[in-house]
Amino acid sequence: MSGTNSPEAVKKLLENMQSDLRALSLECKKKFPPVKEAAESGIIKVKTIAARNTEILAALKENSSEVVQPFLMGCGTKEPKITQLCLAAIQRLMSHEVVSETAAGNIINMLWQLMENSLEELKLLQTVLVLLTTNTVVHDESLSKAIVLCFRLHFTKDNITNNTAAATVRQVVTVVFERMVAEDEQHRDIIEQPVLVQGNSNRRSVSTLKPCAKDAYMLFQDLCQLVNADAPYWLVGMTEMTRTFGLELLESVLNDFPQVFLQHQEFSFLLKERVCPLVIKLFSPNIKFRQGSSSSSSPAPVEKPYFPICMRLLRVVSVLIKQFYSLLVTECEIFLSLLVKFLDADKPQWLRAVAVESIHRLCVQPQLLRSFCQSYDMKQHSTKVFRDIVNALGSFIQSLFLVPPTGNPATTNQAGNNNSGGPVSAPANSGMLGIGGGVTLLPAFEYRGTWIPILTITVQGSAKATYLEMLDKVEPPTIPEGYAMSVAFHCLLDLVRGITSMIEGELGEVETECQTTTEAASSPTQSSEQQELQSTSDQMDKEKVSRAVWEEMVNACWCGLLAALSLLLDASTDEAATENILKAELTMAALCGRLGLVTSRDAFITAICKGSLPPHYALTVLNTTTAATLSNKSYSIQGQSVMMISPSSESHQQVVAVGQPLAIQPQGTVMLTSKNIQCMRTLLNLAHCHGAVLGTSWQLVLATLQHLVWILGLKPSSGGALKPGRAVEGPSTVLTTAVMTDLPVISNILSRLFESSQYLDDVSLHHLINALCSLSLEAMDMAYGNNKEPSLFAVAKLLETGLVNMHRIEILWRPLTGHLLEVCQHPNSRMREWGAEALTSLIKAGLTFNHDPPLSQNQRLQLLLLNPLKEMSSINHPDIRLKQLECVLQILQSQGDSLGPGWPLVLGVMGAIRNDQGESLIRTAFQCLQLVVTDFLPTMPCTCLQIVVDVAGSFGLHNQELNISLTSIGLLWNISDYFFQRGETIEKELNKEEAAQQKQAEEKGVVLNRPFHPAPPFDCLWLCLYAKLGELCVDPRPAVRKSAGQTLFSTIGAHGTLLQHSTWHTVIWKVLFHLLDRVRESSTTADKEKIESGGGNILIHHSRDTAEKQWAETWVLTLAGVARIFNTRRYLLQPLGDFSRAWDVLLDHIQSAALSKNNEVSLAALKSFQEILQIVSPVRDSDKPETPPAVNVPVPVLLGSISGPGLSRPFVRTDSIGDRLGRYNSSEPPVVTDELEDLNLWWAAWNTWYRIGSESTKPPVTFDKLTFIPSQPFLTALIQIFPALYQHIKTGFNMDDLQKLGVILHSAVSVPISSDASPFILPSYTEAILTSLQEAVLTALDVLQKAICVGPENMQIMYPAIFDQLLAFVEFSCKPPQYGQLETKHIANAKYNQAEWVALNYVPFAERSLEVVVDLYQKTACHKAVVNEKVLQNIIKTLRVPLSLKYSCPSESTWKLAVSSLLKVLSIGLPVARQHASSGKFDSMWPELANTFEDFLFTKSIPPDNLSIQEFQRNESIDVEVVQLISTEILPYANFIPKEFVGQIMTMLNKGSIHSQSSSFTEAEIDIRLREEFSKMCFETLLQFSFSNKVTTPQEGYISRMALSVLLKRSQDVLHRYIEDERLSGKCPLPRQQVTEIIFVLKAVSTLIDSLKKTQPENVDGNTWAQVIALYPTLVECITCSSAEVCSALKEALVPFKDFMQPPASKVQNGES
Repeated sequence: MSGTNSPEAVKKLLENMQSDLRALSLECKKKFPPVKEAAESGIIKVKTIAARNTEILAALKENSSEVVQPFLMGCGTKEPKITQLCLAAIQRLMSHEVVSETAAGNIINMLWQLMENSLEELKLLQTVLVLLTTNTVVHDESLSKAIVLCFRLHFTKDNITNNTAAATVRQVVTVVFERMVAEDEQHRDIIEQPVLVQGNSNRRSVSTLKPCAKDAYMLFQDLCQLVNADAPYWLVGMTEMTRTFGLELLESVLNDFPQVFLQHQEFSFLLKERVCPLVIKLFSPNIKFRQGSSSSSSPAPVEKPYFPICMRLLRVVSVLIKQFYSLLVTECEIFLSLLVKFLDADKPQWLRAVAVESIHRLCVQPQLLRSFCQSYDMKQHSTKVFRDIVNALGSFIQSLFLVPPTGNPATTNQAGNNNSGGPVSAPANSGMLGIGGGVTLLPAFEYRGTWIPILTITVQGSAKATYLEMLDKVEPPTIPEGYAMSVAFHCLLDLVRGITSMIEGELGEVETECQTTTEAASSPTQSSEQQELQSTSDQMDKEKVSRAVWEEMVNACWCGLLAALSLLLDASTDEAATENILKAELTMAALCGRLGLVTSRDAFITAICKGSLPPHYALTVLNTTTAATLSNKSYSIQGQSVMMISPSSESHQQVVAVGQPLAIQPQGTVMLTSKNIQCMRTLLNLAHCHGAVLGTSWQLVLATLQHLVWILGLKPSSGGALKPGRAVEGPSTVLTTAVMTDLPVISNILSRLFESSQYLDDVSLHHLINALCSLSLEAMDMAYGNNKEPSLFAVAKLLETGLVNMHRIEILWRPLTGHLLEVCQHPNSRMREWGAEALTSLIKAGLTFNHDPPLSQNQRLQLLLLNPLKEMSSINHPDIRLKQLECVLQILQSQGDSLGPGWPLVLGVMGAIRNDQGESLIRTAFQCLQLVVTDFLPTMPCTCLQIVVDVAGSFGLHNQELNISLTSIGLLWNISDYFFQRGETIEKELNKEEAAQQKQAEEKGVVLNRPFHPAPPFDCLWLCLYAKLGELCVDPRPAVRKSAGQTLFSTIGAHGTLLQHSTWHTVIWKVLFHLLDRVRESSTTADKEKIESGGGNILIHHSRDTAEKQWAETWVLTLAGVARIFNTRRYLLQPLGDFSRAWDVLLDHIQSAALSKNNEVSLAALKSFQEILQIVSPVRDSDKPETPPAVNVPVPVLLGSISGPGLSRPFVRTDSIGDRLGRYNSSEPPVVTDELEDLNLWWAAWNTWYRIGSESTKPPVTFDKLTFIPSQPFLTALIQIFPALYQHIKTGFNMDDLQKLGVILHSAVSVPISSDASPFILPSYTEAILTSLQEAVLTALDVLQKAICVGPENMQIMYPAIFDQLLAFVEFSCKPPQYGQLETKHIANAKYNQAEWVALNYVPFAERSLEVVVDLYQKTACHKAVVNEKVLQNIIKTLRVPLSLKYSCPSESTWKLAVSSLLKVLSIGLPVARQHASSGKFDSMWPELANTFEDFLFTKSIPPDNLSIQEFQRNESIDVEVVQLISTEILPYANFIPKEFVGQIMTMLNKGSIHSQSSSFTEAEIDIRLREEFSKMCFETLLQFSFSNKVTTPQEGYISRMALSVLLKRSQDVLHRYIEDERLSGKCPLPRQQVTEIIFVLKAVSTLIDSLKKTQPENVDGNTWAQVIALYPTLVECITCSSAEVCSALKEALVPFKDFMQPPASKVQNGES
């Protein structure tokens, strides 16, 4: 107030006062002298005060009564001009606060008088106001008087005065209360004990109050009295009062000064005791009133609602509830109940409108609502006020639809009481308002034909009332249509908004508090722990209380809210309104979710879901009005109980999409409106923002979304996102452009919804997954038994959810993949396909995701991720398996290096492919395997290598695709190669692993179980590989067997050296022999049926056209392989304990193969036999007996590179085999192979050989077409084995063995050849070549005889046996051997390609044998055994056959060879025979020899006609040779030779010398064909020996003489006969033979004479000469013959006789001679 205190202001005031007083005195000068005087004295007074006092204002105040007096008097004049001047002056004084209490009282009294005189009413009011507002000097009676004055002025006739007075009253009332507040402020620091006021209405019980408070109290009390139409206590002098004004004043006081009532019990008491009963009393007409009775407005308080009072009462009630709820709990309960009642349909429209407005005021105050809930709803026996309010709003809204407002005379169906927006059907009325011809769509609600516009009435969140503010209206206003509805609608929205924001805010606070306290509690400070725990528990209690309130609030309101909102949602035609309704439902659902109120949450969600789907949509999940039964209800989409979800009031909704419902039976189409889409977006929004609180209602949300997605035709694409798809089933899906643009957005939101699942907590995530799974199960049920497009929504979304939650995949992996695996087994292919797509995508994503810790350190997770891949193997659908394998392939390509412990699973998947699962599957799986083998062997744990081997093996056994089988065998080879190269590393790792497992097993007390157990783990790996290849070696397909066999033996050959020594035992017995057994069994039982073709158009060669032949190949390969291993690895095998047993088994296999009735097998068996026999035996060298044999073993060290099939790299040996041997030797004593044992092995081999030989060459008993006869190559090979074998057994080889050998050799040579093979084996018949078999036989004998030759004495007794054998072969030249009863044809007659057997040409063989005999005899003639066993005689006896046959021999060469052989043998043998003449060992030989000569020289066979002269002469020279032999080797030694023999020889020579004619010769040739030379030779020999001067025995001479005389006598006879014939024949010539004969005789005579002349004379007997000379006359008689030839011969014969023509000598001389 510095303005009025400043010296200038004071000075001005004094001046003004003086001027006022002067003016007054002037005015009153004439009429009112007393006043004038007073004024003048007043001026002096003022001047005096101003002069005397420094504090002028204070002094003025003190003297104010006097100062004011002149003005009061002036007012008393009632003269307007004077009065106005005085009032103005008084106001000036007041405004400077220089009026004392007394003065004020005086002023008021003066004003009162003026009022009673109705003077200057407005000025009065002004003065009162200034007086009361500028200072607080007016109290008690004077104050009450001033107030009454104002009231009185309010009720004047003048309108302006009335209104001004009303305003003044209001201001004065305010001032009174403001003074009280100010008073309280001053005394705030002094705490006083309030004195309890007794609960009586004694108005004087306010003594405790301070002055201002007392005034206020009295004023308020009287206001109540006045409104209640009672007399006031304090405001004395009141004449009249209106209720409306009183109520307005009450309201303003209550509204403006609530703290007064709350702080002062006296005032509270007034509220309780006076105000509330008053309000209740005044409400009674409204409560009792029912609409229908006529209403006329009248100011009298009739028992009928009166708008002004009613409206003001509601305003008061609003204030009471708002400000004094805490004081007036019970009263408020009554008020609120009244409010609720006023909404009843039978109340007047205006009453309902203002009631709704009042309720709206409450709805925007959530804290207040919360208090209601706490005070009423949560108390046991109290009215559920909060619930009633909400329900009342709901009913109110419903009633508006049911009872149309008077303005809209639409007919309503009385369809019964519609209490919660339940299903009631009604005719649909168009909601269009026709205005000016055009149709405009206003925002409105339309329901069952009732159309209610939506008015914009207030900004959201503030309750700005319209009718509660109409204080000037007396008549009830007409309420525009839709107003009440709009307010009620806003009530609901504000209520929801308020409650949710309040509770959510508090919830948020609680949560943050919890967090901070828990963080604090976990901090390590010890001292503060106690208090923290304390605070935590307090907080818990506080939270419990709050939570109870929140839950109660929600529980109280949700039913009503839901009913109302659902109804509005159904009726809404305005997008904004719909949006608001949906938002309210969404926030409620979210709130319920946060509070864990499942039923209410589900109910709200259900409402949104229903809104999203077309009306009457048969989605059973939603067909329960509340979701209370959800927990135990089984979901099913195909519910047949189709419930009407809402009345069909959709006529005004724009249809934006038509689609197919998702149901089992096709049900036509359904339509989606824009409102459905709006609801859908809300649903998405709800799920997106509040997914964490949805819990089980995910089921509802997702089921609905699934159906919408289906109707809209969205289909899943990669990654699970839904994209608009083409219409799948017919043209059912029709979308407007509006929706088309929306679809990508919706699908995007859908995806974002599932992406946001990554922010859900684990529990919520599980709810989501469960919901998706059960949806999916439902979809699966629907898809059973039909090939309709299934709903893939759930599967796609499971995939999406899994993908975004990779960071915590562990918690959801099992339910997720478990379900997808079920989907993968579904019969509907599309469904399956997506199940597999989802599953494989998840697995791939899981493996590539950057986990923390990374997968490499989290093996458990890795196995968890890969496990479903393995589980897929149990599904039989090929499409699924293909997906699975493609997944494996991709995993290998991207993650192959880091699979680690996951390898067994991945390999298991490849290995699980079965034979019957189709080629493409097998091919894909195999591709994976190939990738593994080529790229990933080094990266996988070594323990998995065995699985790789197993899997590769299993592909080999698949018979779908031959190439795969063959390639897989190649892979096995590559794997073995890898083992070989990385051997050391693998071995180390495996041993480490083995040790760990061993330890585990021991701890568990179980035996460690793995295949081939005792062997070390690396060896076991090899053994598994071998065993796999072994299995493949007996595959039904020949190609596979072949390839596997080659690989197996190559592997063992190339890499076997890596094995531990002891492991070889297993290799031999478990792998190789086991394989041989199986192959032998299969081969012997194989089918002999012809296979027409190899499938397709592959031709099969005739050598493979039966299963048997194909198995034969396998058997060959296997046996050869095993034999090779025995051969090359013998140094390893022999030290094993049971080598001899293995040897026997092997020999047994060789034997059974050799004796199989298959040429190929039997021949190969022998090859293998040869192979194992070529091993150099570790026999000690004779010179170095002390050297251990191990040194002599020819060690096959793999130097350089050995390339196996399909192998391009050289093997790098880590250690040479020699080292290995050295290792064995250093660890054990040097292995000296026991010679005895070694011999046993060879003898075992000999026995096998003998069995094979004797069995195979024994002729069969009967013969037919199919009789098996061993082939030549087989027999050759068999015989060729003997020499090698013999080298090892010669020391013990005895006669028995030789005998056995002989039998076999003989039988083998006797075997015929089949005619179709003959061209390949036999030389053309004319060539004298030996077959290889015959060569082999001779070689065998050769080896034998050479061995005997160098062998000890006791072996030489075998010579004769060998001769016998050879001679037997010699006989074949003339007499081929028989093979059993088999008829053989001569080769010339055999027809090629018929199953005939051809005898071999044995001539060359026999001849070669003969040569061997001769050679051998030349070497051995003198051996005792040879002499004793009459070998020479046997040779001669054998040769006699061809010699006697001569020209009849099969081959001419035979007898020629025989002759030359005989000559050679005799040239050696005869001296021996002579040597042993005395022993008589050769006695039987001589006659044999004589017969032989006889048979040969005088053969009975006739020379062939075509024999040329040259040939004949050559042959003759051979005869001559024989005679020469006789003359040189036999006759000279006649004294050592038996006499009979010599006689025979002589006779023969005689015969030869004469009988020389060959009857078969033609006349022309006779001169040549006579064996003249031969005869001559015989003759000469005869003569030579006849006249030999060496005659030692008389018998010789006798023989000679006898021979000569015989000869001469024959000549005489021939000559005589010739002469006779000649004479008789006359002119006819004699026969040619006879002429020849006579010529020969003549020649013989001349020869004889020559011979006699040459001979020593003493050797010639006189008698002989006499006989010769006696021939002369006969010769002479022949002279007459006519033949010239005879004549020339005769001439020659006669000439020598000249020597006889000499004179006869004396007797003496003659005697001497």
